[in-house]
Amino acid sequence: MTSIRKQLIAGLLAVVVLGVMLGAGVVYRQARAELDRIFDYQLKQMALSLVDQSFASALEGNAGAEFDFVVQVWSADGVRIYFSRPHAALPNHARLGFETMVTDEGPWRLFSMQQHGVIIQVAQPMRMRERLAATAALRTVTPFIVLLPLLALLVWYIIGRGLRPLNAVARAVKARTPTALEALPAERLPEEVRPLVLALNDLLARLAQTLESQRQFVADAAHELRTPLTALRLQTQLAERAHGDADRRAANAAVADGLQRATRVVEQLLTLARQEPEAAPGVPSRVNLQDLARNTIADLALVADAKPVDLGLSRGELAFAQGEAGSLRILLNNLLDNAIRYTPAGGRVDVAIYSEGSSAIIEVIDNGPGIPATDRTRVFDRFYRRAAAETPGSGLGLAIVKRIVERHGGNIALLDAPGGGLRVRVELPGAGQ
Repeated sequence: MTSIRKQLIAGLLAVVVLGVMLGAGVVYRQARAELDRIFDYQLKQMALSLVDQSFASALEGNAGAEFDFVVQVWSADGVRIYFSRPHAALPNHARLGFETMVTDEGPWRLFSMQQHGVIIQVAQPMRMRERLAATAALRTVTPFIVLLPLLALLVWYIIGRGLRPLNAVARAVKARTPTALEALPAERLPEEVRPLVLALNDLLARLAQTLESQRQFVADAAHELRTPLTALRLQTQLAERAHGDADRRAANAAVADGLQRATRVVEQLLTLARQEPEAAPGVPSRVNLQDLARNTIADLALVADAKPVDLGLSRGELAFAQGEAGSLRILLNNLLDNAIRYTPAGGRVDVAIYSEGSSAIIEVIDNGPGIPATDRTRVFDRFYRRAAAETPGSGLGLAIVKRIVERHGGNIALLDAPGGGLRVRVELPGAGQ
């Protein structure tokens, strides 16, 4: 597992080492440049100090091999009349002024001058200057190298101190349970940690809302199923105690009707669960709402004829929506099923499909009793049924429709239909033509 602390320590120490190395390089170059100026001046002064010397008495001086300078003197006719010590690496001639010469022993720095009929040359190996410059650079960076382990310990401590808020957040998150999802404290936190805590608090809030929604859903489902299941048990007992065929057939018919109601409630519950925000999203596609409306109307034609209700497509323009075809089919099926249920016999249910700007519109219009304006918000709640409603149902149809619309990023509105009744308008993101 990658450690942030180890990464930071390694990165910081690498930067420090690199900085020390760069500093040593800069110190070496500056020391070398300064030493060049000093030793060039020394070469010139040494040559000038030899102008008044007499070199006629001895050709070779007595300077030892450890002497850093070599002196050579030539007469005006080019004959070498003095050298401080034999040195085969240096040439037996001179060029006036300063000169750097590369020899078998490495580079040398030379200064030559002509005075009083003689040519004086003073030479010095460049390796001595390089050694002194390297020594100066090493002395400069040695304290940093010695302090590097202590610096590593200080960095380790400082980084650990800086990561304490993250450890505190981790402990606080670990202490949360599905029954205790309180927000994490966000006061007195570093600016770098605050966005993480705020994001976690948002996640905890959404998780708490989801869990509460699931608990409420289970409680509502249990309550809603209790009535038909209790009725089924009683009707089964009545069928068992029936004395005649007529009583038995009536009891069996009641059992079948109760099973149908319970089955519809279960199907609606499963459909609603699949449309919850935390459910896995389907694959979106370009859905032809005109074809979808025609197919759904054909599926419910027998149900509408049995009542009877005039069900048809009053406005069927070509319109496309971006979404899940299966979910949109459930949406339209629920809207039409509700409209057929609440529209009285001999009534009318119309479907309109068209485009409006960048949106695709689905409208279902009926001439039933409609929904009062005071109830038009609550009818989208799960299991809510108006007290005045006489038509049996589970109270889940419009809740499912609203979930589907929300998952598609659309809007739904309940409006008055012309001439009385209800007009349901669904606006979905369009997918062009």
